[in-house]
Amino acid sequence: MTLVRQYQGDAAIRVNKWLAQEGVCSRREAEDLITRGAVRIDGEVVQDVGRKIEPGQTLTLNDRAQVELDAKLSVVLNKPEGYVSAHAETGQLPAVVLLTKARRTGACAVMPTRRHRLAPLGRLDMDSRGLLILSEDGVLAKAVIGPASAIDKEYLVTVSGMITAEKLALLRQGLRLEGRALKQAIVERVEGQILRFVLTEGRNRQIRRMCEMVYLDVVNLCRIRIGPIELADLKEGRWRVLSSAERLALIAAAG
Repeated sequence: MTLVRQYQGDAAIRVNKWLAQEGVCSRREAEDLITRGAVRIDGEVVQDVGRKIEPGQTLTLNDRAQVELDAKLSVVLNKPEGYVSAHAETGQLPAVVLLTKARRTGACAVMPTRRHRLAPLGRLDMDSRGLLILSEDGVLAKAVIGPASAIDKEYLVTVSGMITAEKLALLRQGLRLEGRALKQAIVERVEGQILRFVLTEGRNRQIRRMCEMVYLDVVNLCRIRIGPIELADLKEGRWRVLSSAERLALIAAAG
């Protein structure tokens, strides 16, 4: 379906920058579309990659360009323990091997194959489980794990050891990793030995290392949410396609 969008800004902006801000494609992809004559403003083909769109003008992408952009695959997986989210070393199993037809939930226009370069948008350790987004969409990757992203991630963590108010206060704010202070986090006791963490950063094995610093050992770690995307009732080991609406919601949540 052809993309038609009216620019509602207050001042003129470069077409490639606006398309990137809108989450349609990256700036480089926008420049490529312009070069190929796939972009029109008020019915006129845009020929200059530096062209600006004025307030009130309408931009249109042709059908072929939209099909190419929509073909970028992104999936939501409930990763079990024992699988690595990124590159697997000898003897390890990458999470992408779970993306089979038998494990799929819901419809899928394009099945993942080796030609899809699916990268994790926020890694999960091999001994952790839960929500993992895998994508070949550069715009989405920047929104979710880019340095300026404001997207938070939520975890349920079962620990062993004594949980005290002082330890919870330190977990929320007051710890440092590798000489740098950690950003403020939401950490609260759900029940028993289960803690809820909400983080806006993703240092290597961050939650496990945070817990170790206050003499708590992580027994089970499950990510249940990334921004507006929730694990919900997706069963362990199953996957589904990320919808266009969810993609836009993630980009909007990135701030």
